[in-house]
Amino acid sequence: MVNYIWVFMTIIGVVFALINGTMAEVNKAIFDGAKEAVTLCIGLISVLVFWLGIMRIAEESGLLKSLTKLFRPLVKRLFPEVPPNHPAMGYILSNMISNMFGLGNAATPLGIKAMEELQKLNGGINSASRSMVTFLAINTASITIIPTTVIAIRMTYHSASPTEIVVPTIIATIISAAGAIVIDRYFYYRRSRKG
Repeated sequence: MVNYIWVFMTIIGVVFALINGTMAEVNKAIFDGAKEAVTLCIGLISVLVFWLGIMRIAEESGLLKSLTKLFRPLVKRLFPEVPPNHPAMGYILSNMISNMFGLGNAATPLGIKAMEELQKLNGGINSASRSMVTFLAINTASITIIPTTVIAIRMTYHSASPTEIVVPTIIATIISAAGAIVIDRYFYYRRSRKG
């Protein structure tokens, strides 16, 4: 449906430009936008490659395992239905740590694998389990310590201080994650009382 909306908006824009005689401006905007998109992507790639490299070093050095052990008690409380040594727990923890470092691109495949493993625990039921809903809420509102993508965008556009967004991001994401957990628990307990 969204694709149809975009196509419709594009066609309307081109027709409007043809009627008003502003097709030259539209062409200029298209090429300027394409050039800017490539510049932005190159800036993002360099920062993402750097942080993915750091994550790889952290993995090889055992830092990720240490972080996983540190967060395991918290995650066990958030996901009581998931056995502690189940593969889903590892994927959930890896996803959360990737999100903390602002590596959404690295976190996405881990999140998909976590959902696949949680679905296996769901017993073949087609509706989402409590753990799946909780994971989705936490993943969407995840705590971010280093907003890698935002820093990369600010660097690309020559911000005077690209990292000044770090503290507000930490505060905002802690609030959003806490809110997501509270809302998740509220609806879970409300539903369990009815059932």
